[in-house]
Amino acid sequence: MNWELKKFEELKVKELYEILKIRNEVFVVEQQCAYQDCDGKDEKSYHLYLQDNGKIIAYLRILKKGVSYDEISIGRVLVHKNYRGKGISREMMLKAINFIDLNLNEKEIKIQAQSYLVNFYGSLGFKETSNEYLEDNIPHIDMLYKK
Repeated sequence: MNWELKKFEELKVKELYEILKIRNEVFVVEQQCAYQDCDGKDEKSYHLYLQDNGKIIAYLRILKKGVSYDEISIGRVLVHKNYRGKGISREMMLKAINFIDLNLNEKEIKIQAQSYLVNFYGSLGFKETSNEYLEDNIPHIDMLYKK
């Protein structure tokens, strides 16, 4: 298994296809959430993913400041259902936080966390900054990381 971190224009067509495929598997099919996944933000993002035998099994995107929020943000965080419970999401989030700190020299990161994951993100240093609200019919809470 190997980690990759690429800007949009560095992605190969096959990699982009696999990213969109797993995002649809998790967010549209598994979570039964009809929403516009191709939102025009991928082109302004870094894409961090883990492959196992050419298949993407974990993914997130890092959105530059001003794309979604005033702060850099992390979104579309997922791990394929067959690989959950193995610490991959924690490792991936730590890689993203480290990249943002060391390579982008940013100290604040905003996320929209699904409410059931608030404790997980809290364990990484994120603090709640909003009340719970519905985003695509799923309860969410805004959270902010400050180094």
